[in-house]
Amino acid sequence: MFDVLIIGGGAAGMSCALVLGSAKKQVFAADKHIGIILHQKTSHLQNALFNNVLGVTPGTTGADILVSGKEQLHTLYPHVDCIEHEKVQTIAKTTDGFSVITNKATYISKLVVVAVGYTNLLTISGLEPYIKPHPRAKTEKERIWLQNDNHLIEDGLYVAGTLAGWRSQFAIASGSGAHVATDILTLWNNGEHVKVHDKV
Repeated sequence: MFDVLIIGGGAAGMSCALVLGSAKKQVFAADKHIGIILHQKTSHLQNALFNNVLGVTPGTTGADILVSGKEQLHTLYPHVDCIEHEKVQTIAKTTDGFSVITNKATYISKLVVVAVGYTNLLTISGLEPYIKPHPRAKTEKERIWLQNDNHLIEDGLYVAGTLAGWRSQFAIASGSGAHVATDILTLWNNGEHVKVHDKV
């Protein structure tokens, strides 16, 4: 049983996992089981080049970040369960939260964060009622979003990144993932607002 399972290993998904993982020292997050399904094959980062992102060395590629992000998670927050080489096929509501079925296994999680790309090729069964045309993309590109209110699709089900209706900018997608993480931490902290910073 996961307390939260993130689906997607791009900018939004890994940012969400990093912020959640960094909160382990907090009493309200110490015993939480956090997981991320790091499916990256269709990530828009695969062919991205970054020259205009604060804090990222110009010339860094999205492919570099896909690798370094996983290393950062493994190194700094090994308690975050990183699930690789699996693709999510179905998300179904259960009495305990959600059942997440991949091509290899079934996972149960109290909370789920969907952080995959915003193409109309989305094939995760169970999300169909929420799919709408993307409000911030060219109509001819046929991008989609999962209709949500401030990242929340329904109780316990979140969406982050471009699929949440945001524009396809690395900094925006990363911020969206971090936003969802702090909302989840606030939920775990009985509604008291949370942000997590490391200090020198």
